[in-house]
Amino acid sequence: MTERKPPGVSFESFVDRQIREAAERGEFARLPGLGKPLASLDAPYDELWWIKGKLHREGFSPLPPALALRKEAEDAREAALAAPTEAGARAVLAEINEKIRAALRRPPPGPPLKLAEFDVEAVLAQRRTARPSGSG
Repeated sequence: MTERKPPGVSFESFVDRQIREAAERGEFARLPGLGKPLASLDAPYDELWWIKGKLHREGFSPLPPALALRKEAEDAREAALAAPTEAGARAVLAEINEKIRAALRRPPPGPPLKLAEFDVEAVLAQRRTARPSGSG
């Protein structure tokens, strides 16, 4: 636990002493990201950067569940069209179709879902026509 600042000691010297002692104990030697550039160094300033980062790390979406599923379905369709193999495309579509089925059985809160399961064969046919023959 952090010790309390003693009365009569300036705050700056108290903090400086704690940092120096921690460095002497080696507590800063193996921090995550040591020697790596800061990822957001060139990004424009956003005063809510830490909140957005925390939500992202915790897996929360800023979108309502219905809109998040719509976005996930769009991404899954693109992933299926770009999949290296037909089996991979089928797996992507099967996974998103299961999520869509679950959402249709029990609609999520928020805006209407307006989403139907993908016709796997139709997406695969589109994938085949978009790819040159013999590429999977």
